[in-house]
Amino acid sequence: MAIYTIQINYKEVTIDVPAEKPVLWVLRDDLGLLGTKYGCGIAQCGACTVHLNGNPVRSCALPIASIGKGTLLTIEGYASKKHPVFKAWEEINVPQCGYCQTGQIMSAIALLNRNKNPDDKAIDAAMNGNLCRCGTYYRIRKAIKRAAKLN
Repeated sequence: MAIYTIQINYKEVTIDVPAEKPVLWVLRDDLGLLGTKYGCGIAQCGACTVHLNGNPVRSCALPIASIGKGTLLTIEGYASKKHPVFKAWEEINVPQCGYCQTGQIMSAIALLNRNKNPDDKAIDAAMNGNLCRCGTYYRIRKAIKRAAKLN
């Protein structure tokens, strides 16, 4: 066990966990932040996407020890700031089952933070690796374009 002090969702948090514990399980089990979902456990589906220093990362495969002085943002951190992606997701009615949507939203926000007006090619590239078993990809793309206009 080791003590880590990390910046998460605009707050400093101190935790005592094993160095190899994935960030996903620190968030869910130790900090009670349940918005980030477990999907595959091997960084392939995108359900566990969070932002580390503004970049989307798969938290299921990221050991807490690798965070260092980095800043983490989860879906809860963005929800508290009312990011335009949330409004667009609701307007377009994106979710079907909804399980993958946390990761989809986190990847969409990262894209819009880098590219204020992405085209289809940029959207597809940024969202590649975020799997949706329900096939809502068309609505996701449409919502990202809508969020770009709201941003």
